[in-house]
Amino acid sequence: MSTIFLIVGILFLLSLIPLAWLAARSYLKYRGTRVVTCPETKGPAAVKLDVVHATQTAASDEIELRVRSCSRWPERQGCGQQCLQELAAAPAECLVRTTLVEWYRGSTCALCGRDIGEIHWVEHKPALLTPGRETIEWNAVAAEDIQRLLATHQRVCWSCHVSNALRERLPGLVIEQPEARAGRT
Repeated sequence: MSTIFLIVGILFLLSLIPLAWLAARSYLKYRGTRVVTCPETKGPAAVKLDVVHATQTAASDEIELRVRSCSRWPERQGCGQQCLQELAAAPAECLVRTTLVEWYRGSTCALCGRDIGEIHWVEHKPALLTPGRETIEWNAVAAEDIQRLLATHQRVCWSCHVSNALRERLPGLVIEQPEARAGRT
């Protein structure tokens, strides 16, 4: 009798694998901050989707998307969420991460001239160089401002960002090598 329960239990667990796969795929697809054009203001808006709801509806034929948060809220919280049409049409293209990866792809650092290479978002993230020659990290940038900043700022590798940040914070303690200074213009 216990063997039958064991077999039924194993079969039940195996039957949950496709559902778990579908839920995980949906979660990974719809998480993260996205930048869309707000249909009401015609300006950029940073949007996060309700990933839990999208994951719950993933088993149905059509995933139902909902906005969990928006940079235009609370002023426009009662909007009709027409931005979901843009998100449903191109969910990956609206992701902030996708925009930044494309912007850095094949680029060189504005300070040292080296290839920036593949971006690792968990460690050694590249940064931005302001027109005033300061470096800023991406976590200091509002998602809805990204397109504007990409037009006015330059790309900086992680090493130069750390060096520049140290020079800004501890100006009397950082010594540059002469060949590093000669490479900067």
